[in-house]
Amino acid sequence: MPSLSRREREVMDIVHQLGRPTAGQIRERMADPPTDSAVRSVLRILVEKGHLGKEYEGPRLVYSPRVPVVRARRSAMRHVLTTFFGGSVEGAVATLLALEDSTLSSDERERIMAMIDEASAEGR
Repeated sequence: MPSLSRREREVMDIVHQLGRPTAGQIRERMADPPTDSAVRSVLRILVEKGHLGKEYEGPRLVYSPRVPVVRARRSAMRHVLTTFFGGSVEGAVATLLALEDSTLSSDERERIMAMIDEASAEGR
């Protein structure tokens, strides 16, 4: 898939959050929103690049992601790992655990430990 500009990434984040938004709903959520026509231009580009689909729901045109959420998550995490942690999974996990508002339940801890054990068994 073609890479995304900062504005395109912002729009994609909003689409993933909302599911099937209209151009107006997307614009409302944007930081420092551009004009309506600029938003529609970004949406057109994202449709052309294959990142978004569009269809009419009654009189309204709604947009939906064409990239599966799992693939979008992986791509976003790769970007964060590379950009902010130099590719270090350990650094990213340490930062997540250090967040004040991130407390793990015992069930979550167990599931994470099981994922680590599984990844170790697979040589990752």
